[in-house]
Amino acid sequence: MINRNQPSPLGQPTLARRSLTAAMLLSVSALACAADPATLRRQGNLDFEPCALHAGNLPYSIEAYCTEVEVAEDRSNPESRRISLGLAWVPASGDAEPDPIVMLAGGPGQAAKQAYPMVNHAFRDARRNRDVFLLDARGTGDSNPLVCRNAAGVAAITESAEDDPNQAGEFARRCVEALSQKADLRFYGTSEHIDDLDEVRQRLAIEKINLIGISYGTRVAQQYAARYPEHTRTVVLDAVVPNTLVLGAEHARNLEDALNQQFERCVEAGGCAEKLGNPREQLTQVRALLEQGELEEVSYRDSTSGLWQKEKPAFGHLALLLRMYAYSQESATALPYLIHEASEGRYADLLAQARALVGNLTDQLYHGMQLSVSCTEDADDLSESSADDGTVMGPEFIAFTKAQCAVWPRGTRDPNFRQPLSNPELPVLVLSGEFDPVTPPRYGEEVVQHLPKGRHLIMKGQGHGAIGLGCMPKLYAQFLETADAKALKPECLGRLKPLPPFAGVYGWEP
Repeated sequence: MINRNQPSPLGQPTLARRSLTAAMLLSVSALACAADPATLRRQGNLDFEPCALHAGNLPYSIEAYCTEVEVAEDRSNPESRRISLGLAWVPASGDAEPDPIVMLAGGPGQAAKQAYPMVNHAFRDARRNRDVFLLDARGTGDSNPLVCRNAAGVAAITESAEDDPNQAGEFARRCVEALSQKADLRFYGTSEHIDDLDEVRQRLAIEKINLIGISYGTRVAQQYAARYPEHTRTVVLDAVVPNTLVLGAEHARNLEDALNQQFERCVEAGGCAEKLGNPREQLTQVRALLEQGELEEVSYRDSTSGLWQKEKPAFGHLALLLRMYAYSQESATALPYLIHEASEGRYADLLAQARALVGNLTDQLYHGMQLSVSCTEDADDLSESSADDGTVMGPEFIAFTKAQCAVWPRGTRDPNFRQPLSNPELPVLVLSGEFDPVTPPRYGEEVVQHLPKGRHLIMKGQGHGAIGLGCMPKLYAQFLETADAKALKPECLGRLKPLPPFAGVYGWEP
């Protein structure tokens, strides 16, 4: 894990620079205290003030207006602990229609306010006449965040790359003990989130909303639309999770299918296989070496801090890389090269990339909220399958989840939770990437068959998350205008092409 408290490698500022910095901070503080009331905005009975939305290491932020909404932690008991929910408003660039967009983030465990800057470009056309509202789900971001920490006190989703289920269970037990001081972990699931969202809708004095869910956010969107159909104008499901799906049950198989597609492309590309070899055969070789556990520590440079680190390569590093890199076409194209390097005994790139991924994941995912969702909604239906044996993820993912959920407090799942969304009047647009390693196109087909006014678009050669690809932002804006998915003309998506796999250190061949 990256220690975010360590000194900057660039050294300490001089006394003069410290004085100048202090003076600037005092000036900024004075300006903040004397904020012009004209900069404040009001919607419904909520007052918003200017803010900036940040995401990870992105070098820019998004101007917005922010506020906090206080709700009961246990919604069935108004006298229960009160928690504050972070809410952001990204105004339309022109005159706004009365039905805004509400974006629901993925994970489970992502915060909407932190996720939005990464997809802001996808809303450029839709925002010409519609506001965007972003509510951090309870347990994430600015909504009583549930952060699990490792033994070193650093935000984490696991103790190490070599955890076994017993260690995973102990990690979760320590997290429960720490977080129970500030939260009743039974009340941080999807059901509470959609009720929070509808309370916020009422506070904003808005009658109908246009939902767009991304990944896990598609589960939230479907559940909201089923519970509050009268307040749902349209729904977009990008990388859809069907209500019938036990989340996590098919992760190993789906990843394996996506990797096979990527590896076949390397073999077919000619230059990739000719220069790097067969990635599937090399993966088998590398996996065997890593699982033996007899390798020495390897020195590599941390891609974030620039500092040199030492670590023993483990299969957990490779499995993380394969899983997360498969999400997008840009990163998936590098997998044959990284596997080839490891097969030649060069593990520095593998370790550096895995460390960077862990840092990004802990920055983006609030593991406590993730477990509150998974343990309440899916854990009881998870079971290990022999079909996962020999896959990159294997049955260990399910074993880890069940071990953590064995000690995690459970909420109550809605008895209608597994029912497909089937509103015959609801306009729904479903988006899938052809090579998605976690929510493959067959999920979109399953969901749309229950929706007479639904339509499913598949992005050829693409991965997880499609709303910002090619001409999709324009099609999305058109869908919001017409509320008619079947009227869209998606031929422009045919211009999307898969990127070729790497053929060497400099990337793909021209």
